[in-house]
Amino acid sequence: MPAWVQAGFEDYARRMPRDLPLQLREIRPQARGAGARSAAQTEALLKAEGERLRGALPSGCHTVVLDERGQTLDSAHLARQLAQWMQERRDVCFVIGGADGLDVGIKRSAHLMLTLSVMTLPHQLVRVILAEQLYRAASMLRNHPYHRA
Repeated sequence: MPAWVQAGFEDYARRMPRDLPLQLREIRPQARGAGARSAAQTEALLKAEGERLRGALPSGCHTVVLDERGQTLDSAHLARQLAQWMQERRDVCFVIGGADGLDVGIKRSAHLMLTLSVMTLPHQLVRVILAEQLYRAASMLRNHPYHRA
């Protein structure tokens, strides 16, 4: 990842409250090779990545897949959702796809499919935006002045 992506994510992760740590776990993307790919080849790549993603998810976590076709939440709704997850004492895993998206099986098995924008965003930028939105939600729950409604 470019240095600005790492720096942006780490900045918001560092700001998170101690009881809401933000951790990043990356999986190795499937080798793409040069040239055009068929839909079947892309599907096979996504399936292989999906298997690695499943292996990286902690057992029993509440899985939230980020996808442009997912549900939209404003910041206040995300804060309420975060409060509910905290009350349930469940780890929440946000899954961000790569350049070709996510395997359909990962999407189907998710507890929630969420979008940050109806526009397609590069996965590097999504990482930073998600970290900021989680920090914003945590700040709202603690009545911190970061969020200005």
